[in-house]
Amino acid sequence: MFSTINNILNTIDDVVWGIPTIALILITGIVVTVSTRGIQFTKLGRAFKSIFKENEGHGELSGFAALCTALSATIGTGNIVGVSTAVLAGGPGALFWMWLAAILGTATKYAECMLAIKYREVASDGHILGGPFYTIEKGMGPKWKWLAVLFAIFGTLVGLLGIGTFTQINGICGAIQNAFDPENANIAFYIGEHAYSWATVIGGAIITVSAALVIIGGLKRIAKVAEKVVPAMAFIYIFLGLAVLIMNATKIPAAFELIFKGAFGAQTGLKALEGAALGVVLKTAMQKGIARGIFSNEAGLGSAPIAAAAVQTNEPVEQGMVNMTGTVIDTLIICTMTGLSIIIAGGDVWNSGASGAALTAKAFSTILGGDGKSIQFLLMLCLIFFAFTTILGWDYYSERCLEYLSKGNQTVVKAYRWLYIIAVAIGPYMTISAVWTIADITNGLMAIPNCISLIVLSGVIAKETESYFNKYPKL
Repeated sequence: MFSTINNILNTIDDVVWGIPTIALILITGIVVTVSTRGIQFTKLGRAFKSIFKENEGHGELSGFAALCTALSATIGTGNIVGVSTAVLAGGPGALFWMWLAAILGTATKYAECMLAIKYREVASDGHILGGPFYTIEKGMGPKWKWLAVLFAIFGTLVGLLGIGTFTQINGICGAIQNAFDPENANIAFYIGEHAYSWATVIGGAIITVSAALVIIGGLKRIAKVAEKVVPAMAFIYIFLGLAVLIMNATKIPAAFELIFKGAFGAQTGLKALEGAALGVVLKTAMQKGIARGIFSNEAGLGSAPIAAAAVQTNEPVEQGMVNMTGTVIDTLIICTMTGLSIIIAGGDVWNSGASGAALTAKAFSTILGGDGKSIQFLLMLCLIFFAFTTILGWDYYSERCLEYLSKGNQTVVKAYRWLYIIAVAIGPYMTISAVWTIADITNGLMAIPNCISLIVLSGVIAKETESYFNKYPKL
């Protein structure tokens, strides 16, 4: 039964993440890059300086809190589990396509967050409503509301069935089991042929209860947790990644050679791609690299704008710049460290049979030496907190999508919170391949209407950007 379900999901995934969707996401990044005159290159330094700037205006969050909330939803299993699955499935070349998608996606992230603030609304109780659904409806016009509704439907599904629940809790429990019961010796029960250990059961229960306690508190509690957890865990993970790369500095050029060769179809030694035709290797590297890149940084997905819309600011362009730094931090820094570490670790690690968090942990511990237990424990902590904050962030995103669909019906939203918590609870018991395929499918469906709106509104993006920099030529 599991194999049949996986085959069906893989077929759907191949359609959703076929050439048209990949082309749409890349074209969107190119169009926005041109419209903003390469803002991700020319204004990146200014963007980082703006992160801690105090803003005035309507809103519920500071710019930094909004960035941390957005990062809480992006820095997660995609950085540790997603990169490893992309490299295993698509070879080292997948990392190149991840980079390309991130470079273009930095401009995309700027544009979608800026427009979300421009077109946001204030509800009767004072809380902010904003995101691609309002960008589409108000920016493109009421006749396009059907596209806004599609985005909100897909956004709700991504939270409930994709990024927000199954993948995160599945990754957390995988890391817990790898740290405490790697041999799966203490079995709690079986589902079909799949055995689940007590480490998975107990870890899943603790995370579910913890998530429920925060989710019930709403946006401000989510943001408060994110502001504290995200910077600390990112620092620890970056420290470990830098240690790996510094210890193997002489191997980095060879790793880049594998990445660039693999990006254009050359064989690179991974069993998963041995014997495959040139076109198959190229397509797989592109598909997995771009899909996992979008999963990780969410540029073009339309999620970060939902948090950005709640920022206390009167300058949409400024907060758009702040949010675009998230793509740089998430993919160009953290995902790159993970990918390079796995590639540098070599064929014995690639072909060890490990996958997901276990593969990343094996790569780090192989390079850093010792008994590997301490490294596994640190990675487990990073993954737990990264993924936990992603669970929180995506609950907020999907709630806002549902609020748009239900026209502000808070009873529906509160009922959804409990459904979301139930989805978190059952996530540990889904197969990892099915989990990631479902996430890819729902991501792709969500990205399509958002990217269409950014292309259509590229003239507005160009006008708003030019006007701001003419008004404020210097920070």
